[in-house]
Amino acid sequence: MMKLSVVIPVYRNKELLMTNLAHNYQFLKKYEIILVDDASKVGIKEEVNKNFPSFIVIKHVVNTGFSQTVNDGVAQSKGEFILLLNSDVKLRDRSFEKAMTHLKKDTSLFAVSFAQIEKDGNIVGKNSIYFSKGLFHHRKAQDISFGLNAWAEGGASIIRASYFRKLGGFDTLYAPFYWEDIDLSYRAYKRGWKVLFDPTILVEHHHESTIGKYFVKKKISKIVFRNQFIFIWKNITDAHLFFFHLIFLPFLLLKLLFKQTELFFSFFQALKKLPHILKKRNDELLKKKVSDKEILRLFMHE
Repeated sequence: MMKLSVVIPVYRNKELLMTNLAHNYQFLKKYEIILVDDASKVGIKEEVNKNFPSFIVIKHVVNTGFSQTVNDGVAQSKGEFILLLNSDVKLRDRSFEKAMTHLKKDTSLFAVSFAQIEKDGNIVGKNSIYFSKGLFHHRKAQDISFGLNAWAEGGASIIRASYFRKLGGFDTLYAPFYWEDIDLSYRAYKRGWKVLFDPTILVEHHHESTIGKYFVKKKISKIVFRNQFIFIWKNITDAHLFFFHLIFLPFLLLKLLFKQTELFFSFFQALKKLPHILKKRNDELLKKKVSDKEILRLFMHE
């Protein structure tokens, strides 16, 4: 089996993609590279085939969103490990290969995530997750030291392909984007696997350089808030936490109704998906080995 496959999802933003491919290819050329164009309609497949004929290029006819785009790329891959690489990520060296060493040494690892240099020079990539006022929230960790990470970012990490497939990949309920990588890693933690953060693997990643270019902020906020509810209803199995969610929910909705009306309707967009959410929740219940509280305790000091 080939050691590593690289999966690059892309939506439009052809100029940035080609610039980064030209730069990143020097570090990736010995690996299988799969690019999935999510119905960009700007000639990406033709441009990539012309400049990088060794790439496997998949082209969606209809836009499906981030989850399905990555899943389709992984489905075509042959590697034991998958480098998930967004089109707006620029590699600095081959330090990403250290992730495979970690994964080989520790079979409980689901993924290894990278440190990322933002446009303003800040280094991010290590995150925590917590429960407050009836909702799950996420934030940057207090440090960027070596250790556990709440999730492996969908555009800058290496995952174990066999575990990704056992989890069913990214959940398309979150389409078009956001919370799908948190959900995937959370489900991995529930199976007893872990996500490691290695700060010595450093890449350049200007977050939202594609999403922010093609979606207005209000639209993004509504999707993010809708997906926050999907995540909670799908993943909370601790009765105590779910009780607090139900207690706080009316107060949250009243507050939104008068102060952030557009987000108020995000709740109902999530509610429409409830039958699908509950089915997936029940499927995960049968496979979980670790409780919500055990996972949250791992990050309570971050």
